[in-house]
Amino acid sequence: MSALLVWLVVIALLTALLWLAYSVPPAVTLSRDLPDRAFQGTRTPLGVRVELHSRLPLRFALDDPTPRAVVPDVPVTLVGAGMGTVAVDFHTTLDLNRRGVHAWPGATLRWADPLGLFWRAVPVPAPQGLLVYPGTHGLVLPELLRPLLSEGGLSRRLGLDDPLSLRGVREYVSGDPPGRVHWRLSARTGTLTVRDPERTAASSVAIYVDTGAGTDVYLESAVRLAASLVQEALGLTLPVSVALPGSASPAGTTGEAVQGALRLLARAALNPGDPAVPPTRTGGNLFILTARPRPALIEQAMRARAHASRVVIVALPEGFYLEPGETPRRQWSGLPDVVRDLERQAGALAGAGILVYILRGNQSVLKLGA
Repeated sequence: MSALLVWLVVIALLTALLWLAYSVPPAVTLSRDLPDRAFQGTRTPLGVRVELHSRLPLRFALDDPTPRAVVPDVPVTLVGAGMGTVAVDFHTTLDLNRRGVHAWPGATLRWADPLGLFWRAVPVPAPQGLLVYPGTHGLVLPELLRPLLSEGGLSRRLGLDDPLSLRGVREYVSGDPPGRVHWRLSARTGTLTVRDPERTAASSVAIYVDTGAGTDVYLESAVRLAASLVQEALGLTLPVSVALPGSASPAGTTGEAVQGALRLLARAALNPGDPAVPPTRTGGNLFILTARPRPALIEQAMRARAHASRVVIVALPEGFYLEPGETPRRQWSGLPDVVRDLERQAGALAGAGILVYILRGNQSVLKLGA
């Protein structure tokens, strides 16, 4: 009996020493290998390396959960055992499902003695951010809209239509602005004729995303459309900028300017309030994306037209357009009243150099204005 007591005391002492010896966490270093920026809807490789330094043999497991919108093929969990310096590498691929700035705060380290009797856990701070730009999609722009991005060779009046510098007249074709119709000549000849002014190059492209109305569904569609227009402008080597209420990216064609525009779109969020269209560079083209073309927004568009070559208002009433991959669906309601009002004003606005596109029914954002 006494021998049994002795053994129990010895076991208890050894257990207490074991518990005490492994109460201090080992030194740990965590590093991640992934790009600091990428595009929504893409896949990017992720490499994680953990190094532990311990004088005692141990077992460990490190869990490094990804942000919710970043989904790995395999959960990021690294396990190992040993003593001294122990290094474990882990590789997987991430699906970037949502735009934005995703914070990756850190991991959790669990360690124990070789027998696995006492497991403890401690957070491992490893703050890191992942910037996900909005995805882009190819646009099928009509001939009426594409020239607004680049309207031919340079002239003395950069980007502006000068009615005094006409190349001539031609027969009306579908899509010509009503303001260019030559009514006197049309009445004399009996054929609808339009003025053909000198075609000039746009000096820049500015894209304004209205975040003061609509829902998250509209905002995601508008942001993707804006990013796609940025891509179109870059293909024509035009300086491009993006604006939200209260902020704007600098115009340019450099990588820094493009990243500034995409970074602003990645962080875009709904912010109810009045629209704030920034000043447009002389001769530039302004695109306004909105879910509710309120009178204040139209008024600012007309004010911007004083300097811009053209202004394009694209209305995306939620539920009345198709995103890439969506199949046609029945519509049980009509357009919102504010969009119908814009539709009724489209002719007058076109005469003032403000084009209006309303995506309705089962029209796709890929075929803007088609």
